[in-house]
Amino acid sequence: MTTFDEGTRRILDGRNFASVATLNPDGSPHTAVVWIGRDGDTVEFSTTATRQKARNLARDPRLSLAVFDMANPYDAVEIRGRAELVDDPDKSLPRALSHKYRGEDPPPEPDEIERLKVRVTPQKVNRFTA
Repeated sequence: MTTFDEGTRRILDGRNFASVATLNPDGSPHTAVVWIGRDGDTVEFSTTATRQKARNLARDPRLSLAVFDMANPYDAVEIRGRAELVDDPDKSLPRALSHKYRGEDPPPEPDEIERLKVRVTPQKVNRFTA
């Protein structure tokens, strides 16, 4: 597994948004902007089971994440890796991410909505600085 350097950890730990690219069934890219968290040398984001990115990752776990430092967009990181989908019945990750990004609990969500943690194990990390 690839490890993160200090600058990469700083970008991932900041209130910076990530663009996630997954592969549609026809091979075309699908991108989405997500909130992210870091757990050691993995990145996590939340999604619902019915979203396109979740369906794509269930079929093909390869993805790419790009994160730019909001204070200096010339400081960025791209992470290529594989995703693991993990059930999040307590919806703990969206709550933690809402506190990171907004400082408050997220709006209530119906119990029947199935939340997933997407845990990204990096295989390649590209750091960009200017």
